Amino acid sequence: MRMTSAVTSPKRAPLLQVVKSAVATIGAWLIAGWLVPGPLPVFAAIAALLVVLPSVNQSFTKALERSAGVIVGVLIATALSLLLGQQSWVILLAIVVAMLVAWAMRATPGMGNQVAISAMLVLALGSTSPEYAVHRIVETIIGVVIGIVVNTLIVPPVHTAPARRDLGLLGGELAATLDRLAMALPSTQTPAQLQELILEARLLRPMQAAAEASVTDAEESITFNPRRSHRADIAEMRELLTTLSPIVTQVIGMTRAYLDHYDDTISDEPSVHAIAEQLRRAGHDVRLAVQVAEVASATATETEAIQALTTPLEVLPPASGHWILVGSLMEDLRRIRGELVGDG
Repeated sequence: MRMTSAVTSPKRAPLLQVVKSAVATIGAWLIAGWLVPGPLPVFAAIAALLVVLPSVNQSFTKALERSAGVIVGVLIATALSLLLGQQSWVILLAIVVAMLVAWAMRATPGMGNQVAISAMLVLALGSTSPEYAVHRIVETIIGVVIGIVVNTLIVPPVHTAPARRDLGLLGGELAATLDRLAMALPSTQTPAQLQELILEARLLRPMQAAAEASVTDAEESITFNPRRSHRADIAEMRELLTTLSPIVTQVIGMTRAYLDHYDDTISDEPSVHAIAEQLRRAGHDVRLAVQVAEVASATATETEAIQALTTPLEVLPPASGHWILVGSLMEDLRRIRGELVGDG
């Protein structure tokens, strides 16, 4: 592993995010310095810098965390200074007490760190009178308010592009997995081919998790966001993910059942050929669902805009040695059809 990977990110943050952070920090410094008397407005600048995050919802969360941490930390520092004086060792004691108080409060890691940092800064940088403590709290509130305002008014981010990308990739790979299983069923497979089939099917799980995370991130990005035009798109993405997720489970289960019950005579079973055709149609309908939701897939091609799973599957009774596999495949196929066609 390269040493730089510990301190660098695979991609840069948007330049706009850097500009917004700079605007919020400078604005908080100037306004807090004008409104609040005393030392340089360090608390306001730090608060504004920390609050400008990739989504407005995250900004509100960080604002609450930051404000609560500063208030608790300032109160701890003030109380210890009044009781024990301003010796240097009091700063170390304040840090320890702040961490214990945060632990007792079950504070988040961010708030816990903020409590300790605020207590240390208050004792190290200035007076510890009650008036000074109040000024630092007010200064912090000014910083978080300015950070939220800047993040809300200057092109608030809406994270639809990653959600579209990950849903497209999931839909394309899910359809490809259905096609691979459809090709495998009517033919003889080697042990290596069977293992490859299940490994490729299991790759759907991390892709599903990535799509879930991206859609959730997109939903969070429109919380408290004035840009409401994207809400319908994100709701459609969530609906598509709700449709695809159970199919992922069914496809992995079908592949696992095929691997567990495989023998070379399965390809001679007429019902298996019928199931394979239905799997091809299911792959078509998955691609269609992705296209209807306007999610561009990197692996899907243009698909005829007509659902293929329109007729229930009817098969002859399978041979006695295959009825467990055929029954399992048909039940999973029934559930897939229910998700895609809406016919339970």
